[in-house]
Amino acid sequence: MLSAGLPQGAVPRIERPGPLRERVYETLLELITTRSLRPGRHLVESELAGHLGVSRQPVREALQRLSTEGWVDLRPAQGAFVHEPTEAEADQLRTVRTLLETEAARLAAARTGPAGISALEALCAAGERAVADGDMDRSVALNTAFHAKVVELAGNTVLAALAGQVERRVRWHHAPETGRRGRQAWAEHRDLIAALAGRDEQRATDIMRAHTQHPRRTYRERERG
Repeated sequence: MLSAGLPQGAVPRIERPGPLRERVYETLLELITTRSLRPGRHLVESELAGHLGVSRQPVREALQRLSTEGWVDLRPAQGAFVHEPTEAEADQLRTVRTLLETEAARLAAARTGPAGISALEALCAAGERAVADGDMDRSVALNTAFHAKVVELAGNTVLAALAGQVERRVRWHHAPETGRRGRQAWAEHRDLIAALAGRDEQRATDIMRAHTQHPRRTYRERERG
């Protein structure tokens, strides 16, 4: 059992061949962003190495990189700990996410054809089924896939790279809350699809802006209330 509280078998062993340091980094990042390794957890190099089936060196390198990127805090004489996100950080991320995804929606409205619309409709239908079945994990995964598809349809690779980085961190910050909006979120996705299909750039922009700003409004209302 890891000191971070992961059940046996939750950590996949790293298989060779391949760029080992990159695989260790990606595995640890995924465990952090999905909160299998929860904020504040102590990350012990030897235990992580044992569970991953690697030496301590690539684990140490991965933790250094994760620290540089803000996922891990390295504390003198204490070791490595999963970063505990603050609400200020989350608010800044929401702002950046809104900027990136509203522009993605505008671009997608200008260029998306029938194939792109069909892909979004399929994701939306699957998301609605997941909500109806009470499968929030699947609904969250499909929500992520839906937003990623909109960004892909925008056709801007730089925007896509930035949005992907921000989205991953947003999911990490909001993992405890993601999925609570359920049917309403997917209804907004339906509205967005209609705007994209109609090549209505302004409508698509307005819908995505309101959609991505909802968590921010909810938090501020909760704080005031």
